Amino acid sequence: MKLVVEGLGVDRGGRPVLRDVGFSVGAGEALAVLGPNGAGKSTLLRTIAGLIAPAAGRVALEGGDPELALREQTHMLGHLDAVKGGLAVRRNLAFARDVLGGGGDLDAALETVGLGHIADLPGSALSAGQRRRLALARLLAAPRPLWLLDEPTAALDAGGQRLLARLMADHRAKGGLIVAATHAELGLPGSATLDLSGTSLRTPLTSVS
Repeated sequence: MKLVVEGLGVDRGGRPVLRDVGFSVGAGEALAVLGPNGAGKSTLLRTIAGLIAPAAGRVALEGGDPELALREQTHMLGHLDAVKGGLAVRRNLAFARDVLGGGGDLDAALETVGLGHIADLPGSALSAGQRRRLALARLLAAPRPLWLLDEPTAALDAGGQRLLARLMADHRAKGGLIVAATHAELGLPGSATLDLSGTSLRTPLTSVS
């Protein structure tokens, strides 16, 4: 399985944000997308996820399930954690799993991310770090091969960052793919990097894999 991005161009509000972006990420591989705010990191991930229509180029998951669209084989973990304050932690996760069509074990996912002991607590009572851990639990409750992670360490303490590193390592060991936009070290040994800082819109990015 391989994520392939070729000649990708994206416009926002009539302004070019990305031009001629190309790379590939194979099974078990990871790509760290670097660059300052406004460089297009989030835009790139949202385009891969199918949330933004590209102006040019191609995005494909080669070797994926031919019966499913790319977005149905992708997890997009963005800046917002999408926690419903009126629902208990476990019910939040069950709702997400049902929407995503997953079949993962809810209790096992909550235990893995350290939230099993507060499964009945309402979402409104969670700290920012706990909300982020609940978002990570969705990756386990509804397994999908491609993870798109936008600043995934946000609000996570040192223990949460170690947890994230373990989840990413396990996902890669199972043949999963990761593309992560980051300002911080993520613990992705052997990952390739794509630096969007200062990239000319007239200069194609070199394939990183």
